[in-house]
Amino acid sequence: MYDQSMEGRLLDRHIRAHVVEALADTRVVVVLGARQVGKSTLVDEIARHEHPAGGLTLDDRVTRTAAERDPTGFVADLSTPIVIDEIQRVPDVLLAIKQRVDLDKRPGQFLLTGSANILTAPRIADALTGRAEYYRLWPFTQGELRGTREPFIEMLFAGEHPRLTGAPVGRKPVAGILLGGGYPEAQARSGRRRMIFFESYIETILQRDLASIAQVHDRANVRRLLEALAAVSGSLLNYGGLSRDLGLPATTLRSYADLLEILFLVRRVAPWHSNQLSRIVKSPKAYVSDPGLLAHLLGVNERALEHDHAAMGRLLETFVVTELLRQAEWQEEPVRLFHYRDKDGREVDAIMERRDGTVIGIEAKSAASVSTSDFRGLTRVRDALGARFKAGVVLYTGASTVSFGDRLTAVPLEGLWTPHARA
Repeated sequence: MYDQSMEGRLLDRHIRAHVVEALADTRVVVVLGARQVGKSTLVDEIARHEHPAGGLTLDDRVTRTAAERDPTGFVADLSTPIVIDEIQRVPDVLLAIKQRVDLDKRPGQFLLTGSANILTAPRIADALTGRAEYYRLWPFTQGELRGTREPFIEMLFAGEHPRLTGAPVGRKPVAGILLGGGYPEAQARSGRRRMIFFESYIETILQRDLASIAQVHDRANVRRLLEALAAVSGSLLNYGGLSRDLGLPATTLRSYADLLEILFLVRRVAPWHSNQLSRIVKSPKAYVSDPGLLAHLLGVNERALEHDHAAMGRLLETFVVTELLRQAEWQEEPVRLFHYRDKDGREVDAIMERRDGTVIGIEAKSAASVSTSDFRGLTRVRDALGARFKAGVVLYTGASTVSFGDRLTAVPLEGLWTPHARA
């Protein structure tokens, strides 16, 4: 599980073992994710070590032209196993791969990457059903950056929680983590250089990748929606309000939001519901997919975060939720993430549920102290679910783990990636 770090080292990627395992019994394995998150590095390392394979990229103009002219012939001539990078550039290649693996059912023939979520693309969504497994690679988690595998989610489902003392207190130690995000290239930069990276990154995706998945007459409006969603990252999606603010029809904004999610720039989190709870708000939330990218879109730096309470809260919640979503991708036991809010104002930023119906809840707070009122939403869910509720945590910027009663705990933010007490 490797990826390129800012110092030229190879960093562990937790999803690697799952991809290698899938290649042993699945004809086609697809690694999806945004540009610049390390997909090519990951699959190249797998092709060099665990699963020897040749490789090509559809970003190469000559290769792409050949694939576009005759997808079936192009795929028929390939020697397998093979890695094909940026498969979304020529979606018809997937249809040709389907034809080939229907005739030859050996596992591990094709290891593909894509910078757009081809699962939702027209004509492609069902092409490889039953023939392929899909994995999503996101920017680095904090554990990956530090060379450790985070046990946070497993601990909470086991009814445990990180036990920390002496964690850094306040917003200042957290600011650098939020602004850095998880993109390898952004991790290697700061200040103006990081700003230039993110600006170029957004433009590349909207100019090139957007055109490969949809015909959009005015890409500037897609950028405007991205900026508008950044301003409310972590809030309930209100297409009516966005329509009034941007002067665009709500139907158009919904389709643009779909595209931003397909391009891995935005993540929507569905509302959680249970028969034991009523008066639940049913709108999804929207998050920019990386806190570093969000900070760029908001135009904030470390100095601004010291004084801008709203921006700090928005960034911290986005960081916690996207970090949990990234960790969820490589859990041994599948887990889904939702948000909870009721019409009485009680909410939980992240509700995570396993297939057996057990639930954990996580709330993010930028304050260095926590009170009983910060557990209102978690208490509501705990009392309604009984034994199904395993643990509730408020992540905050204080120094120590503190119990707040039955299955409720305040944990310093670094408990997301550090389970043990500090020296």
